[in-house]
Amino acid sequence: MRKVHVYDTISLDGFFTDAHNDMSWAHRRDPEWNAFVAGNASGNGGLLFGRVTYDQMRAFWPTPQAAQMMPEVAAAMNAMPKYVVSRTLRKADWQNTIVLNGDLATEIRALKAQDGPDLVILGSGSVVSQLTAAALVDQFQLVVNPTILGQGRTLFETVGERLTLKLTKSQAFGNGNVVLTYLPA
Repeated sequence: MRKVHVYDTISLDGFFTDAHNDMSWAHRRDPEWNAFVAGNASGNGGLLFGRVTYDQMRAFWPTPQAAQMMPEVAAAMNAMPKYVVSRTLRKADWQNTIVLNGDLATEIRALKAQDGPDLVILGSGSVVSQLTAAALVDQFQLVVNPTILGQGRTLFETVGERLTLKLTKSQAFGNGNVVLTYLPA
């Protein structure tokens, strides 16, 4: 059975985007961090996006600029199977992408029941929030970035009940990022 993993960067005050939906603050690149990101991208999982994140990723990863900046990550992002959740998108033009138009929880339960690689949600706060509320997330990998935004959006805006998590791993980086890995308790 497939698992669903969340991989997201949050600010020190708990936001994944600022008040203007900007995430540029989250990109603290250095050789150590780039190696970690490339290692994460080398997995054989599938990617799950909401429509907004899909549009952002599709606009960057298939470009020559992405291939020049982070060739391993760009190659992996383009090759991986991708699923985009959208009520309006009917066809996707980024290679290996399938559009999911039905009820989100139902669609993800069906994907989890299939054989295949685990699914990783990148960005996509509303998808993270809905799947967390539906108890369909198996692991949370949160990158805490040492930036305070003051306001923005949280990953768990629509989660109405307390969810206790168990820390299974932590890793600090020289650029100030700390990666925290949690499982539902």
